[in-house]
Order: sequence, then C-alpha cells, then structure tokens
Amino acid sequence: MLNVNVKNIDMKFNTSNEVFAPRNVDKGTLAMLSIIEFKNDDKVLDLGCGYGIVGILSAKIVGATNVVMADIDSRAVELTRGNIDLNNVKGIEVYQSDGFKNINEKDLTLIISNPPYHADFSVPKEFIEKGFNRLAIGGRIYMVTKRKDWYKNKLVSIFGGVKITEIDSYYIFMAEKRTTTYSSKKKLKLRR
Repeated sequence: MLNVNVKNIDMKFNTSNEVFAPRNVDKGTLAMLSIIEFKNDDKVLDLGCGYGIVGILSAKIVGATNVVMADIDSRAVELTRGNIDLNNVKGIEVYQSDGFKNINEKDLTLIISNPPYHADFSVPKEFIEKGFNRLAIGGRIYMVTKRKDWYKNKLVSIFGGVKITEIDSYYIFMAEKRTTTYSSKKKLKLRR
C-alpha cells in the first residue's frame, strides 16, 4: 500500500505491478498536480486514471460527484474502484474506456492526464482533440510528458495557445478552451 500526501491531503492506494508507477506516485504526475489550481465547482476528468491518484485527490478537493475517472485497463479500473472506497470518496463515476469512447460527460472544466508517451502520438492526439470537444468554454486541459515539441504544437493547433511549465525534466502543459472551434479551423476559414 502507498501512503501519499499531495496538497496537504493524505491518501492511501493499493497498487499492482500490472499498472503504471506501482511503487511510488509518478514524479511527472506529482509535478503536474503541484501546479493545478482546483476551483470548488470544477467538473474533473482523470483521463488514464491508473490506480486513481489524480481523481481521488480531485474528489477530496471538489467533491466526489464532480469527478469522472477512466482508464482502458480493467485492472486499473478495479484498483481505482477499491481506492475510492479506501479513501472515502464514494460518488466518483469510473469508466473502463478507450479514450472517450465510454465517457458521456460534457462541459468538463478540467481534464487531467499523464498520457502514455512512449508509443506513437495517436493516444495523446485523441485525448487533446476529443478533450477539447468535452470541455466547457473556460475549461482547461493539463497534460504531463517528457516530450515538449509535439505536445506544444498539437495543443496550440487545437486550443490556440498553451502554457508550459518545466519541473524536474517534465513538461506540464495547460491549455484553455476559449472558443467552440479548433484554432486551426479558424485560421483556415480566415484564408478563404
């Protein structure tokens, strides 16, 4: 069992060698969480939740009914459900989902993800593009990776801008939805 304190909130997690970062909370995730400012009325999606640290922390700050968690891996979902009980934050919606396929929520104000970035960029590409469509105006997406250029370019092309913070060789990206259309589509319309 992992005992964790993030933002002065104590949590505990059962983990497994079958999921990402089973022995310690990933440093990139901790770096990302250190800069996120939660608002009381945030509607949060923990996308690629693993065993649940981001979503459970979010629930302790904004309330369990304002949090949705999803992971493609059935073992991660099973661990997350157990860790929700362990941390007394019942009411979180948890989905086994390949990206957004099984997630119905829209008008999210915060999407938080530490996407798999050792493969090609198909997963983060979907997270960014579909995430934009699920965010309310003013909603924010946070992602953390060790790669900078592709994420920067993709987030700018969809959101029109991105704020990048570097902590311990991790890049934390924050983009805010300010319009209802992708940034690159607006530029195309202007050229006609």
